[in-house]
This record gives sequence, C-alpha cells and structure tokens, in this order.
Amino acid sequence: MRAPTLTRLELNRATLARQMLLQRCSVGVVEAVQRLAGMQAQEPKHPFVGLWTRVEGFTPGDLLAALHAREVVRATLMRSTLHLMSAADYAALRMALQPPASVALRVLGARSKGLDLDAVLPAARELLAGGPLAFHDIRLRLAAAFPDVNDRALGYAVRTLVPLVMVPGEDERWGYPRAADFTLADRWLGEPPAAEADPRALVRRYLGAFGPASAKDVQAWSGAGAPKAVLDGMRDELEVFADERGRELFDLPDAPRPPADALAPVRFLPEFDNLVLAHDDRSRVIADEHRSLVTTKNLRVKATFLVDGVVAGIWTIEVKRKVATLRLGPFGKLGQRVLRELEVEGEALLRFMAPGAGGYAVASDRP
Repeated sequence: MRAPTLTRLELNRATLARQMLLQRCSVGVVEAVQRLAGMQAQEPKHPFVGLWTRVEGFTPGDLLAALHAREVVRATLMRSTLHLMSAADYAALRMALQPPASVALRVLGARSKGLDLDAVLPAARELLAGGPLAFHDIRLRLAAAFPDVNDRALGYAVRTLVPLVMVPGEDERWGYPRAADFTLADRWLGEPPAAEADPRALVRRYLGAFGPASAKDVQAWSGAGAPKAVLDGMRDELEVFADERGRELFDLPDAPRPPADALAPVRFLPEFDNLVLAHDDRSRVIADEHRSLVTTKNLRVKATFLVDGVVAGIWTIEVKRKVATLRLGPFGKLGQRVLRELEVEGEALLRFMAPGAGGYAVASDRP
C-alpha cells in the first residue's frame, strides 16, 4: 500500500503545531521543554525567548524556578551542543545522545594522540566529586595530570563523554553566569542517567516535537547514529508517509497534523532555535536560498521571524538612549498588514527583553 503524501505546507503546519507556534499554549515550563524535545541553549538567554514565543503567560521566573529546582537542566546533548532538557528526559535520553567514544576520538583527529579515555574520564569524575568546577579549571587540572595530551582534547572528551550539567547562578537574569560551573549529573539530580541507551524513546520524543520526519532528519537533529535501523524496527507503532519528493517520513499515530490552511501567526524565534535546525530537509520552515542568510560563517544561527509559518527574515534588538529598538531584516517585501502584526508582536517581545527601557520601537530594513 502506497504511503499517503504530505505537502510541504502540511509538514509545516504539523511541525508548527508541535512547536507551539500556531498558538501559544498554557503549559508549565517543564512540560514545554519536554514537548519541544529540549531547547538550544548555546547562550542562556535564548530559551527564555523561545519559551516566551510559545507559552501563554511565560515569565523569566518560571524557567529560573525550574532550573533551580533541578527540574530542567542545561547540558551538552544533541550534536554535542548545549541544550536545555527536562531532568526526566535527560536521565532517560542522555546515553542515547552520547556519541560512541570512537566517534569522539575521530572528531578530535590528531589532537587525540595519547588520549587514554580509561584514565582521563575517571580522573575527571574524581575532580568533580569534590564539587562543581568551571570548565576552564577542569581542563587545566587535567592538563596538569596528563601533560602529554592536548588540553582541548581533554576538555572535549570530558564534556562529551562524562554526564555533566551546568550549575545555575544566583541572581542571574538569564539563569547562568558567562562562565558557569559544571557538576556531575548524578550528584545534581540525585541519581545517574539510565545506563542503557534507548534510541526508540529518543525517536518518539523527536517525532513528537518535529515530525513527520525522515531518518536523515532524526540524524540531523540528534547527531546519534543509525536512526534508519531504529525507525525500521518501529514501523509497527508509527505512521508512514511520503513527502512531495517521495521521501519516506515517520510519525507518531496520535500527533497533530493540521490542515495546510491552518492560521500561522507571526512569531519571533531566538538565535539557534531548533525549529530551523532540526531537519535535514528544512524547506518546510525555511527556503533553501535563505539558509545562508541565517547561518553565519562561524556557525552562529541568527534570530529569525516567521510569516505564515516560514522564516521570512532576521531580527536584532539594540538599546540606545533608553529606547529599545527591534530591527527587522526581511528577506523580501512585507505587506502592511504583516508589518503591523510584526510591530505588535515585536513590541511585546521588547517589553519582555528590555522591561526597564524608557521607550520601544520596531523598525524594518529594506530587503
């Protein structure tokens, strides 16, 4: 039997619904982070913006409380980058997201010369058993103990292969200081992460947040290996579709798949938002010709805004003379109605990001 075909717009609306971007949802922070399958947190403020744009009535204190209650953690996870994840998901999925030691060493290349993981990883755990440490200090102490090993290789191996979480700071507006301490996950959470990787649970969480999706999409988001074999083993519990190019897509049976004409309001996304990173084929949310306008040469991903569910430009905020200005950089001409919607939503974002400003303005550059 031939799999039903989903159009690009149908895929767009399905993903937006799961990402809480068709309408803001009245959910708690922990549930929101779980529904999003984690949130990029390369810099600590980005998830605050991402939750504001998705969660009805969200305040910074909501996320700060969850971080200090250890219900949400910031750690090295998908693609070996920093993410927020619920403590429950972290414990369940951490090992499924950890690359094999052989892969970690291969990434290091020549810098891995002399790196003995059987000696380095226990040494790192022993260091951290004494309490949280800044990663600079971890690397320096390991370099002193292993002087013949590249210090960056030591740091990468520990950050990638030892389950660590970052310690939130006191009185930090966005939760963490610039150089936050790291601590052992089992000490912070009171129990170790699951010892066995559960790739099926990882796939379910991903599809719930970003499906319908292909095996290559799962790989692009997670960085974990062999998603095709995992998906093949889950066919009896998943729905199977095809996209307009004939590629096979998988989905959870009860996941939302709204019609292509479902209303998609304008939305502002933070830098590094997973919506624009979580698929191999990203055409459901951003045109291929616009991808280079969003990702910089040093691999930063700019803050973007959505119009009719698709990335239509980038945005920045600057504060001068006590006036906070949100500047739009559209990729094409925007109609007056869309501009007005962006101004209303943009001023609300400014009041969230710069509550102490004396005035607010939204300006648009010409495309």
